[in-house]
Amino acid sequence: MKHYHFIVNKPFGMLSQITSGEDRQLRKKRFLSELYDFPEGIMPIGRLDEKSEGLLLMTTDGKLSDIINSLGIEKEYLVQLDGLISSQELEKLSEGVSIGIFGEKYITKPCMVKFLKIAPTLPEAHSSLRIGRHRPTSWISITLKEGKYRQIRKMTAAVGFPTVRLVRIRIGIIDLETMIPGDVSPTSINLESI
Repeated sequence: MKHYHFIVNKPFGMLSQITSGEDRQLRKKRFLSELYDFPEGIMPIGRLDEKSEGLLLMTTDGKLSDIINSLGIEKEYLVQLDGLISSQELEKLSEGVSIGIFGEKYITKPCMVKFLKIAPTLPEAHSSLRIGRHRPTSWISITLKEGKYRQIRKMTAAVGFPTVRLVRIRIGIIDLETMIPGDVSPTSINLESI
């Protein structure tokens, strides 16, 4: 059976799913199906929450999706924080912080965190993001090998710097390159290509 794979630059305000079985969601939410005529059986490999943007891999190969999710492949994110983060908080993030996952305490695994002196060049932020309204913001890059529910948002909040914008730019060796929000690119994915 032939499988299909896609690289998507998921826009802000869209769910990481093709559609929904709930009428209310169908009326009020945006879905990946509006970006492209995806083949039957397509699914995201991992997810990005509705307010997060960036790289999303899609496949019709459920087995490949499970393997990639369980392998601990690096995922890199650009994160804009509310406030000017210090080196002490960056160190805490990189060593692991305690967050809540479905009511349980969880210590995040050590990860790579870099302070970005210069803001990254990204498409304009969505107008509903309240960026810099109350205090200055700072940018960091976080590279994880895990992906718990809303993990980065919970991690930055745990050190006192809520995430105001979150963009995934890389999964393994696949990166966004010049894709703009809403772009979909058919690709060939196998374990060696990630």
